[in-house]
Amino acid sequence: MHSMYWLSIVCAIGALATQGKAQDGFSYQLADSALNLTTYDVTYDPGYYVIGFPGGDVPRNRGVCTDVVIRAYRYLGIDLQELVHHDMRGHFDQYPRNWGLTKPDPNIDHRRVPNLMCFFGRHGKTLAISSSANEYLPGHIVCWNLGGGVMHIGLVSSVRSTDGKRYCIIHNIGAGQVLEDCLFSYQIIGHYQYGSN
Repeated sequence: MHSMYWLSIVCAIGALATQGKAQDGFSYQLADSALNLTTYDVTYDPGYYVIGFPGGDVPRNRGVCTDVVIRAYRYLGIDLQELVHHDMRGHFDQYPRNWGLTKPDPNIDHRRVPNLMCFFGRHGKTLAISSSANEYLPGHIVCWNLGGGVMHIGLVSSVRSTDGKRYCIIHNIGAGQVLEDCLFSYQIIGHYQYGSN
């Protein structure tokens, strides 16, 4: 009798967890698609590549931090290469001029953190930058300043840190596409949500 009671409690908890995920389904799908990327062996490579358009990607075994975000969205049918390019074509003056470009370049624009920050700020939801881990939820996009003018981007996963206090990040900061407990390891300069909910 007791075992059946506890089994029903466990099933009820599981159902509530599933219901919670369903209510914010896209964000969890995005977090899961990013987590899937950690199963691929990827060498950090910031090189410029001529790629197809739309749907272009650098070689599958190459990439940087932005490629994690781009590939995670591509799993869900959202092509940031195309979206950023079209937005830059129509609103080029709204985007950073860090690289001396006079027009958009679909080979690289979507692979630059400042451009993604601009795009997500224009078309997504800009969320608070907070020291509270509870504000950073699965599927959220986080950007950091690493110092020396270097910016970084990653996705919040649905996997908790070992102490259970925050969600881990899926990113590529040099060791490939990895899951890491590093939310507050660097200075956060952007926090966004983009996509259907």
